Parts: sequence; C-alpha cells; structure tokens
Amino acid sequence: MTPTPPYRSPALAAALAFLLAGCGAAQAPAQEATPGSAPGAQPAVAPAGTPTAVTTGLAAPWSVAFVGDTALISERDSGDILELTGDTTRLAGTVPDVQHVGESGLLGLAVDEQQRLYAYSTGPDGNRIQRFALSGAPGSFALGAPETILEGLPAASYHDGGRLAFGPDGMLYATVGDAGQRTSAQDLASLGGKILRMTPDGGVPADNPFPGSLVYSYGHRNPQGIAWDSTGRMFAAEFGQNTWDELNIVVPGGNFGWPQVEGIGGDDRYIDPVQQWSPAEASPSGITIVDDTIFIGNLRGQVLRAVPTADPATAVDHYPGEFGRIRAVMPSPDGDLWFLTSNTDGRGDAGDGDDRLLRVGLAN
Repeated sequence: MTPTPPYRSPALAAALAFLLAGCGAAQAPAQEATPGSAPGAQPAVAPAGTPTAVTTGLAAPWSVAFVGDTALISERDSGDILELTGDTTRLAGTVPDVQHVGESGLLGLAVDEQQRLYAYSTGPDGNRIQRFALSGAPGSFALGAPETILEGLPAASYHDGGRLAFGPDGMLYATVGDAGQRTSAQDLASLGGKILRMTPDGGVPADNPFPGSLVYSYGHRNPQGIAWDSTGRMFAAEFGQNTWDELNIVVPGGNFGWPQVEGIGGDDRYIDPVQQWSPAEASPSGITIVDDTIFIGNLRGQVLRAVPTADPATAVDHYPGEFGRIRAVMPSPDGDLWFLTSNTDGRGDAGDGDDRLLRVGLAN
C-alpha cells in the first residue's frame, strides 16, 4: 500500500494550505521529563484478581466502543463490527470497502452523545473516518449507511495510527501515523504523524492551535492510544522505531520531535515524553484512564501497564506474558476493566479461545 493523497473533509470549506510557514511560533515549549525523578506515587486503582473472558474467538479485534451498556467490537481484517450479546457476538454490520494490508484495515471506534458510531478504517483512497447511524435496539443493532467526515488520510501497511476518542470538550480526536513517510510528521501541511482534533462533523474547531487546520499536535510516529485524566490533561501512547516507545502529555500545538527525536532527547525544540520504554517491553497501543490511573495495553511487551497520572514517570506491570499481545483497554459500564488481546493479528501466537475480550475488577 502506497501513501495516499492529501486528506479531504466535506465539513471544511477549504483545505488547510498557506499559513503554515509561520506555524513554528505556535509550538509548545518543551517539558522536562526524567523517569523516576518524581516521588514514587502508586496507581490509585489496580486490577483485582484473575481476568476472565467476556467473549472469545475474535479475529484481529482492534477497538471496543459502548452504545449505552452494549459493546461494539471492530475486527481489523474483515471490516466487521460485532455486537456483544451476553458472552457471544453477532454481526452488526461491515464497514464497506475496507482495505486490509498489514496493520491497516478497520481500526478505532467511538460513539458520540447521539449514539452514532464513528469508525477509522483504510479504504481505497487511504484512511478515513466515517460515521454510522445505528438502528435497532440492544441485541439487534445494525449499521446505517456510512457518512464520510474525513478521508484521504495517509495510509500504508504500517504506522496507520487509528485510535478515535471523544475528549471532555466534546471534540473528536484521532491519531494518525506517519504511514512510513517520516518527514510528514514535521510537515504541518500533512496530516501524517499527527493527533487531530475536529468537530463531530469533521470540521475545524475555532480554537484549534493552527487556524484552519485539524492538527492538534505533531511530530508523532505512530500514536495509538489517547485518554484524559480528571484535570483534562491528555495522554498519548506512541510506538517508537527501534529505541524508545513513549507516553506523552499532549498540549495544543506541541511538537513531539519525530523523526528528529525518539524518546527523551533533551532538545528544547521538542516535548519529551514523561515515560519511555524499549519496544520489546512495550509497543503500546490502546490506553484508558480510570481514577487517574493510566492503563496501557502493550503488544510486544505482552503486559497491562498501570501508570499514576500523579507520577507518570512510574509504572506497575500486571499479567506479564499471561495473555499475549494486548491491543486495547477500556472501562466497562459496570466498573470493571476490559482489555482486548491481539494474538490473531499475524504477529502473535494464537492460543485456545484467541482472540479474547477479558475483564477484571478494580480495587483501590
């Protein structure tokens, strides 16, 4: 899969263009980050006991979103969206024309206040974000026709980003990988290697850091996890190349350094991560925050990692190697912590029941 042409958003009257020569002045100042330098806070909550299966037999699942108390699950390779009914699933619908090659396909899901489903997927012309009305009721949900709110995002067989989440401000955030085009991460005319912020219709919010642009932060390689703490701080987990994976605190207009810097670089032009890990012990994908504890699913690291937002340079690991690759983490409506394995994605060792959606209680 080759990189795709410039993005298109039907909600924008004109694409971002011109103003970018002077955007460097909007870059946020660098933050010092030395892992272990702060007092050792412990996560406020922790998994309690042994995880149990919510459902099994999933095929390369990538994301879970809730419509009320009902979970919808995306499967990357098929483009299917499954509805969880009890401990089994049923097909709610298939995103049309999903192009799966390598890491691309149907990726992140999100649900807005009107209970419309948003999906990030790879189509014939690159990655795109589409919105679907849902018909029916729990146990019989069905996808309506797709409404494309953003298309032409960079796509490739790797570094597709793909996470969607609504922030506390009601805006839709999306992580976009560099699709193998490293220099695009520093190019504000490209949406590759960025975290985007948009209205639910795909438009540019008036208070975005770069006027007329969906870009919220830049200098990213392949971010796949975003979440907010109780104070509204935004955290993002990001795949590095060969040296360091990252946990970042994202600020509007911030430049996180890729490809000039990987991990903590101490360069005043860029914002350093608050924590870094070797890719072998991390490869972080989805994250969530519960009671100001960041839970991070790790693929190569095969661990559920907990980081206190009060001291984000520290971490506690849970279930190392027990469940294989972990793709996504989310709180369930009943207060448990759920997480998705990713052992059927072509890079894991699938075992009995894989892939699985697992649940575990949380305790203070």
